[in-house]
Amino acid sequence: MAIVSELDDFDRKIVAALLEDGRMTVTALSDVVGLSKTPCQVRLSRLIGAGVIQGFRAVVDPSRLGLDHVAFTEVKLSDTRENALTQFNAAVLRIPEIEECHMIAGNFDYLLKVRTGDIQAYRRVLGEEISNLPFVASTSTFVAMETVCESGRAAMMQSRTRRRAD
Repeated sequence: MAIVSELDDFDRKIVAALLEDGRMTVTALSDVVGLSKTPCQVRLSRLIGAGVIQGFRAVVDPSRLGLDHVAFTEVKLSDTRENALTQFNAAVLRIPEIEECHMIAGNFDYLLKVRTGDIQAYRRVLGEEISNLPFVASTSTFVAMETVCESGRAAMMQSRTRRRAD
């Protein structure tokens, strides 16, 4: 996990460029970061091998797929021993509407990001699926009215800003 300290400016430029355009060719990437093609390819392979870059995928507009409704669901569990957490985690992965699931240190145990077509679809997912997950004691929902920022790019930009300040 200590890979962050091993990344230099070229590595960070490669990651930033691919966050902007994951379909970029190695030739174009090498031009953007200021390296020749072979060293750029070697660095890219190393970043992939180290798990810094975990894959490439299409970024879609959920609203064009009819998935305009985003809700964040707080989940409190009745049991937080390791076996209960393992069962809950495995079950969450089987619900396609759950885009993100985070274990939280706070007044509840998990925060889920749930994307559906509308509030009725969310209500069905909540009532029939999320509420029936193992060890769920209670839930609380917050509906997003607008998405201001949604991507790993924001985190990368924040990381770069933090490094400059140091």
